[in-house]
Amino acid sequence: MSLSSLAISASNISYRIGSKIILDDINLDLRCGEVTTLLGPNGAGKSTLLKLLCDEISSFNDIRYFGKAKDQWDASELAKRLGVLPQHSTLSFAFDVNEVVELGGLPLALSNQALREITSSMMLKTGISHLAERSYPSLSGGEKQRVHLARVLTQVSQHQQKIVMLDEPTSALDLSHQHNTFRLAKDLANEGAAVIVVLHDLNLAAQYSDRVIVLQDGKLQADGAPWEAITAEMIEAVYGHKTLVQAHPTLNFPVIFAA
Repeated sequence: MSLSSLAISASNISYRIGSKIILDDINLDLRCGEVTTLLGPNGAGKSTLLKLLCDEISSFNDIRYFGKAKDQWDASELAKRLGVLPQHSTLSFAFDVNEVVELGGLPLALSNQALREITSSMMLKTGISHLAERSYPSLSGGEKQRVHLARVLTQVSQHQQKIVMLDEPTSALDLSHQHNTFRLAKDLANEGAAVIVVLHDLNLAAQYSDRVIVLQDGKLQADGAPWEAITAEMIEAVYGHKTLVQAHPTLNFPVIFAA
């Protein structure tokens, strides 16, 4: 399986609640080695699409992981190659941070020592090593977000070619941790993962994405590299706001300024 292999193939994805169409005939091929960002205004269908792609919402849509239909996968095997960071993660037990991150190892059947080594590595990558003994409920929102990211990375740590889905992973993070999260996403993609991110920050998407998909009212409005998908015309049409899109002075990505 090459780096450019299909991680997810989804055909004719549609979803409605009652008479309201949430997603309308979306077709997507998501490849290993890429960070793909889903953009769009509130209610565009981004999180719903992510939930359908990871089968959190059951449907009859045609979705394949690494060439196999979703119902052909053993659940425990798929869990080792598909990790999801939801928009909101709830945990009512007073676990310490170490224990929460170790939950990611449940599908892996590793020795205690091997699991400790992996969780230590993932906690270091997400910048939470100093929180290891802290009680999870005592953490800030941003700290909790990074704990769950470390848990997800632990879960999929045994495969280079894997799928990592992140639903607004930077919503509670400060500037430094936002960029660290996306550097991690790029590292994962460079190692062979397909990373799919739901995001509202156009500038983060422009800087770190290999591919940008824009949704509006459940329909695909743009799909391409950041320079192709993130334009002033698209932003005004989809978000109803005038912007100025210019090249970063030293790096090759667009920068968006609100007009």
